[in-house]
Amino acid sequence: MALISPSRRLRRTPFSDGVEAAGVSAYTVYNRMLLPTVFRSVEEDYHHLKSAVQVWDVACERQVELRGPDAARLMQMLTPRDLRGMLPGRCFYVPIVDETGGMLNDPVAVKLAEDRWWISIADSDLMLWVKGIANGYRLDVLVDEPDVSPLAVQGPKADELMARVFGDAVRDVRFFRFGHFEFQGRDLVVARSGYSKQGGFEIYVEGSDIGMPLWHALMEAGRDLDVRAGCPNGIERVEAGLLSYGNDMTDDNTPHECGLGRFCDTQTAIGCIGRDALLRVAKEGPVQQIRAIEIAGDPVPRCDRAWPLMAGARQVGQVTSAVWSPDFGVNVAIGMVRMTHWDPGTPLQLHGPDGMQEAIVREGFWL
Repeated sequence: MALISPSRRLRRTPFSDGVEAAGVSAYTVYNRMLLPTVFRSVEEDYHHLKSAVQVWDVACERQVELRGPDAARLMQMLTPRDLRGMLPGRCFYVPIVDETGGMLNDPVAVKLAEDRWWISIADSDLMLWVKGIANGYRLDVLVDEPDVSPLAVQGPKADELMARVFGDAVRDVRFFRFGHFEFQGRDLVVARSGYSKQGGFEIYVEGSDIGMPLWHALMEAGRDLDVRAGCPNGIERVEAGLLSYGNDMTDDNTPHECGLGRFCDTQTAIGCIGRDALLRVAKEGPVQQIRAIEIAGDPVPRCDRAWPLMAGARQVGQVTSAVWSPDFGVNVAIGMVRMTHWDPGTPLQLHGPDGMQEAIVREGFWL
């Protein structure tokens, strides 16, 4: 693949100097920002993530801030998840849908106060949609992108590293909760969350000026823990069934098709813009849905486009993410499969770059 030419439109992050010094070897573009994808190798980074601790530059997870008297109303208009019982200090995974029920994003909503929220977004221009809704409904709310850049600490030794920098109280933060912790006189939001199944935290670094001081502090504190710079790992995320917006789902898919129906309280999410459309989907059920797919044979190449899933001469779905898993010794994949062929154990054929390979629908993901 040809190189991507850097420019000011492709934004660096507050941690880019640290990422480069750590030997990043590949990037992708995410919300018009640099997102590291490889340091030593995808496989070596994968094994290290599962055994030690990594610091990830995920500043590309931009925040859409809602602030003002109508902030909570606007937040509920965006998602079919019922947020009425959500208290400050909580983080909710929230499907964001349009008027047809199509997925626009799958962010984490961070409730700082009744009148102040952050939406930690996946890769799409969500702020433009949110601004349009706020203006069209004349809501009393400010919608903006604050100077907040997440830094993730992931891996089995994440608790120990975080305690060394923020104090032992950080160990008490529960999953999808957050607390306020001090670093160099600055109050930072620290949540127990992250884009891996290895456990860890996301630090919402408010103020670019302290990005590198925090990076250095974590690296210094974790020397004996074998801390390294890392990034979301393509192998581990597919094993865990962590979906990637733009890869595994788009605005053509409803939350129910993406297996996210448990995050939809469509009956009670009064005010959600896509509610009427999703009520029909919830009643009738989806005709296709995300499934774990196991692919036989040699390691598959990079999956940079959808690969058809066939039942004889008929296409019944597509694989959207696939990779060889060293730990499980098989090709692991995420696919969208039609209801006629989505039952566990259903044999299929993958029409990939290397020709036809046997595949099978699994009961669930590997992690």
